[in-house]
Amino acid sequence: MSETTNPISALANRYHEWVRTHPEADRTFGEAIEELLSDAGVSFDRVSARIKSWPSLKAKAKKRRSDGSLVYPNPWEDIHDIVGVRVTTFHSTEIPEAIKVLRESFRVRRSVDKTKEMQVTGSFGYGSHHLVLEVTDEVEDLAMHRGQVFEVQVRTVLQHAWAEFEHDIRYKRGGAALDPQVDRAFTLAAGLIELADQQFDQIAAIKASDQKPADDVELSAETLPGVLAVLLGNRFPRSRSEHYRWLDELLSANGISTVTALKELLSEPAIEAVHKAMKYRFCPGQVRLIDDLLLLRFGEQHISRTGDTGERAHQRPSRLQGRLGQLQRAGMMDSALSFFPSTAAKVEEKNKRRRNKNN
Repeated sequence: MSETTNPISALANRYHEWVRTHPEADRTFGEAIEELLSDAGVSFDRVSARIKSWPSLKAKAKKRRSDGSLVYPNPWEDIHDIVGVRVTTFHSTEIPEAIKVLRESFRVRRSVDKTKEMQVTGSFGYGSHHLVLEVTDEVEDLAMHRGQVFEVQVRTVLQHAWAEFEHDIRYKRGGAALDPQVDRAFTLAAGLIELADQQFDQIAAIKASDQKPADDVELSAETLPGVLAVLLGNRFPRSRSEHYRWLDELLSANGISTVTALKELLSEPAIEAVHKAMKYRFCPGQVRLIDDLLLLRFGEQHISRTGDTGERAHQRPSRLQGRLGQLQRAGMMDSALSFFPSTAAKVEEKNKRRRNKNN
């Protein structure tokens, strides 16, 4: 039988060629999604990505309906989870934020809210939001994968724990029916998880409203979230907790250690200038916004001071250069000092002393 009449053989050739051409696709997709969510200030537990194994893809491609027809007659185009990404969040209110960023960054082929489906039917079980997305030119880090379709699952850590355990139990049964008591126990556990997620949402809401004045507070990784909650309100999403330690490092490297200095950096004209130049696809998170404001204020100095920091330090210099180029093309760097009055005054005073010394 030739490959033209044997879709599995053709699929095998195409799959193995694709894997050979893109040996690090799982890492590339995982890091790109994590970067997007972090830049948008979405709080999440973790992002993981995987490439579907050949045995798993082959088994899925062979699935048939009750009438004997193939579920996926054109498997390479019809099976959308050859690249799969999973995003886990701490509580369910973070899920819509993650989905919003993904929708704005990729072309949406399909969107299924399994949690909402269960609410409609009144049942308990697997809760998750599934997105089938297509890579466009919007995400620079995935430029080599333009046109690639992939699946993203977004769910809470509790939903993930339930789903993984339930899948493990059923998989080991080899398709055999479970003891009714086990089915009942899974249903009860799903109900408890839904209740726990609701309590986590409530805790998050209470914490978000518990804002303390920023006056006389020393800037640190621990105090920055509270200080920024006062200075920025809810205009920009809070970033992941561990990123505030890095933000403290960025600020310290540029000599910003007081609330007064941070207030000036967060001036309205500067924020408007950065927004206009960067043309964000989504509302930036606090850490990304401040990183761009530091770039506006200090330019190349910010790159030299902080270019070797962060989770992917090897990519940071080129990223910052690209963003600096956007600020320059928008004409923002020419008038950058005007956005920061006290800094401009200090520069003028320094220039005045230099002129007096020369005279």
